[in-house]
Amino acid sequence: MSTALRIAHGEFGRVALLDMDRSLVRHAHPHCHVLIKASGADTQFAVGDHLVPLTDTQAVLINTWEPHAYVHDQERPRTTILALYIEPDWLKSFRPNWSASGAPGFFEQPAGEVSPRIRRLSMDLAAQMLADPTAEATEVLLSDLMISIIERFTPWRAMSNLLREFEAQHNQFDWRIRRAITVLRNDPKAAPDVSAMAKEAGLSRAHFYRLFERSTRMTPHLYVNLLRMELAVKTVVHSDESLAAVGDSLGFAAPSHFTRFFRDHSGVNPSEFRQVARLGSAFSA
Repeated sequence: MSTALRIAHGEFGRVALLDMDRSLVRHAHPHCHVLIKASGADTQFAVGDHLVPLTDTQAVLINTWEPHAYVHDQERPRTTILALYIEPDWLKSFRPNWSASGAPGFFEQPAGEVSPRIRRLSMDLAAQMLADPTAEATEVLLSDLMISIIERFTPWRAMSNLLREFEAQHNQFDWRIRRAITVLRNDPKAAPDVSAMAKEAGLSRAHFYRLFERSTRMTPHLYVNLLRMELAVKTVVHSDESLAAVGDSLGFAAPSHFTRFFRDHSGVNPSEFRQVARLGSAFSA
């Protein structure tokens, strides 16, 4: 069973050190997402339509909102992965145009060769998290690591252009899809009734589905799962609600359904995630 060794969270987003031995379902994040192998067997991720190896010398690079899945080979040993989920507003504090990390195309390729500096910083960050998982201790090393990653793997000098292109594309979304997205964001606990949304928009189900996927690069169900998972993470970490209450508030019929959903998206169950994510708070108290 996969294990969360450490989870740090702060204004930067979150960083997780995960010992993985099971696959994850196809999902997405509202952050740029970097995966670096810390130890164990080589492994792989499905990013879009590509199967991308994660090795000692290659990182996996996933853009915000980009569907992906962890694909674990059951015949291989476990893999310890350093997973970064980075907030655009935090990167913006380094360079204003680095807020483009919230736009598609921030990473031009789904993988990149790890430089010696990135490798060293990654291992230092993993070691630091094991010793002290507080946000303050994590953020110093994470800053240096993300600067090195952006300088190596992104067209950072052209970020202003990328941001303008993204904003222009977003403004060109079909108004019916923008309205549907607003409905889903206002009530992420409800499973999307695609047929009802299509009827409300005056479209056939198939046409609505195509427009939604063309605009967001994901299906309505995948989009809602993204919203539910991010809300689940925030609530599990930052509130004292029982996990049964959290699951109920997100629309799950039974606690076991919520646990399975959370584990299929993160690799660990919500109780373990809460316990490990709060280690940093306990250390800093």
